[in-house]
Amino acid sequence: MSAMQTAIPLRPGDTVATVAPSSALEDDQRLQEGLAVLRGWGLCPLEQNVSARRWGHLAGTDQERFSDLCHEAPLLACARGGWGSARLLERSIRWKPGWLLGFSDITSLLWSRLKAGLAGGIHGPLLTTLGAEPAWSQERLRQLLFGETPPALKGEPRGGGQTTGPLIAANLTVASHLLGSDHVPELQGAILILEDVGEAPYRIDRMLTHWRLCGALQQLGGIGFGQFEGCDRNLDDLLTTTLEAVLDERTADLNIPVVKNLPVGHICGNAALPMGQLACLDGNLGSLSLVA
Repeated sequence: MSAMQTAIPLRPGDTVATVAPSSALEDDQRLQEGLAVLRGWGLCPLEQNVSARRWGHLAGTDQERFSDLCHEAPLLACARGGWGSARLLERSIRWKPGWLLGFSDITSLLWSRLKAGLAGGIHGPLLTTLGAEPAWSQERLRQLLFGETPPALKGEPRGGGQTTGPLIAANLTVASHLLGSDHVPELQGAILILEDVGEAPYRIDRMLTHWRLCGALQQLGGIGFGQFEGCDRNLDDLLTTTLEAVLDERTADLNIPVVKNLPVGHICGNAALPMGQLACLDGNLGSLSLVA
């Protein structure tokens, strides 16, 4: 996978379309708080009413949610995650140049878009989480959208030296269900950053084992683990395998840089990561930096 060109930076006055491709919204106030952050940067969100849409547990029918992806706005900002975006991949999406922002269930769209060869995907805060993000995280997202280079991220060094490669981020559960589909970007030599929420350690083990059996982990140039919120307990107290032990053991023989505890995932302080951009992962220093 070669380096991808950066999307055209946003400018004050550019429009923003709210995209609700997944679960129905539960809190319109949080959505409005996120839109207010974008307005503070000089961006102009379109007048929409995605909060009112319902189709079962989803934010509208597949057609309604698919139509969100057809907006001409330079930034498509996803409202929330949950489940549902992968259903839209059953249709042919004509991805347009520009930016797509989101994480968690939005992994499906970010990966599909990257596989189609488009830069501008950002694994980062949703509109319903952006307002609660700390100042440094909001500023990092603004820098990426407006063409500036944010500072390096720090995590826990786990060794393996240093590598440079295209950056790919994902929710582990969502990405695991894309393996074997036509929506998986090139993993050879890539730096993969994984996060998850609410999965017991044995389930994390099961998913990483699936990646190993597919040969996917063995292709990577480096791997970073973000936050695995609520993933440190097994359902059965008699099972004592810890999350830390699973992450260490499943990557110990890869002989690539590994960094843990990066500020990425279902936490307040979810650092934005540009999909496909060249990055450097240093397993000895525990850092992840973008290559300008």
